[in-house]
Amino acid sequence: MAEGNQAEPNRPSSLKQERPMNSKPTPPSSPPILTSHNSHTKNHNIDITQQHHHPPQQQQEQQQKNASLHPSMARNRLPTLQEVLARQTRPPVDLYCFYLYLQRERAEDSLDFWLDAQQHENLCRAYFKDLRRNTVHLRDEWPDYYQRACTRGSVYNPLNGISRQSRLMDENMNPIQKPHPPQSINSSRISQQGMPSPIAPHVSPALRALFPHDKVPSHDEDPLARPTRQGSTRARTPIQPVIPRSSAITRTDLIASAERIYYRYLLSGAEKEIYLPSALRIHNFPINSASLPHAGSPDYEDEANFLAMIPDMFVSQKEYIYRSMERDTFPRFLRSKAFGNLTPLSSIIRLSVGLFAIWMVYQSVYLSFSWISILVFIDFGIGAIGIIGHFYELDPILILFNRSETTFFRTLSVKEKYVQKILRGRALWVILLSTIIVACLTCILVFVPGHRL
Repeated sequence: MAEGNQAEPNRPSSLKQERPMNSKPTPPSSPPILTSHNSHTKNHNIDITQQHHHPPQQQQEQQQKNASLHPSMARNRLPTLQEVLARQTRPPVDLYCFYLYLQRERAEDSLDFWLDAQQHENLCRAYFKDLRRNTVHLRDEWPDYYQRACTRGSVYNPLNGISRQSRLMDENMNPIQKPHPPQSINSSRISQQGMPSPIAPHVSPALRALFPHDKVPSHDEDPLARPTRQGSTRARTPIQPVIPRSSAITRTDLIASAERIYYRYLLSGAEKEIYLPSALRIHNFPINSASLPHAGSPDYEDEANFLAMIPDMFVSQKEYIYRSMERDTFPRFLRSKAFGNLTPLSSIIRLSVGLFAIWMVYQSVYLSFSWISILVFIDFGIGAIGIIGHFYELDPILILFNRSETTFFRTLSVKEKYVQKILRGRALWVILLSTIIVACLTCILVFVPGHRL
């Protein structure tokens, strides 16, 4: 993205107090708050030897105090990528700033895909939870997926209650005891799941909450002709979408969610196509959200097998993108935001101003000006801070006000405690170097006689 010309995304409403004014585009939507499988964290800083010196009441008060602290306040290190994606960090190393950095690097499609894949996983978890809440056994409701989960495994097995023991039991079952094929399901259940019909499928409010800005395709629309996105800064949900629990999630919703991700990121030539190795590429999407596979279709077996892959379809791709960001873009993001507070364009402008200020002072030597005043120190100070600030990508004046740049000349408050400590230490070092350089240059200017050319 062009520095300073493209507007920065709007932040979620939960972080509006941290957003600079007059910001326009929106960051990627975060996963729904219905489920969060990465919410369990461990505290490795427990001193067991000191616990015996406190009465039980004091221990409880201390535990309540530690639990009430924000994770960024208790963390004495730089955050990890998982903590950033889980929104456990604060500016300037939060998800919002990470998205802005990826936009500047023209690599935001990877983060968009990861977040959309996370939404798809949360939607699948909500579907399986609905089955458990309604006491519907997965083996009867979705036998193809159940067999696949038992034989090949699934990330949802703990949620579905599929253990190693149940897998062994299913392997030892004879063909008579195995689940019936889908064609044996009664007609009432088939009608509820949505057989092919000439009208467009009903998209539940749960799926609309995940993709509120996507157009619902009509029944005669070609799936390959659907737009992958409306633009690089298209509007996305400003808050964490909450799946409405008044409506049950169906397999048609899961297909529609996977279909959107495929045509947006994985289809060859898509506007937001991401790079994946050939082993992880999905070359076609043989089913659509209009209806579920039915026994009368000639390609029923292939479609049913593909449908069973829908919940775990993007697990490997999501892990690959995560590892790619963890190795490549995230370390550079931490280097830019945790050890500096300037954008590249702003840093170059400060270098230019600093060189101009040094040139203005030294022209007095060749013009043999007879005055030496406080202006010399000011010019040298501006020049030294500009040049050294460009080298460290740091502005001590912004650190004085606890600010950090997000885009060109737009700042926000630094609220991550450990990052504050790092930036203040580096700002003191920049000021010390600038002071030494100003003193040396001033001595040269004072003791060297001028000579008018």
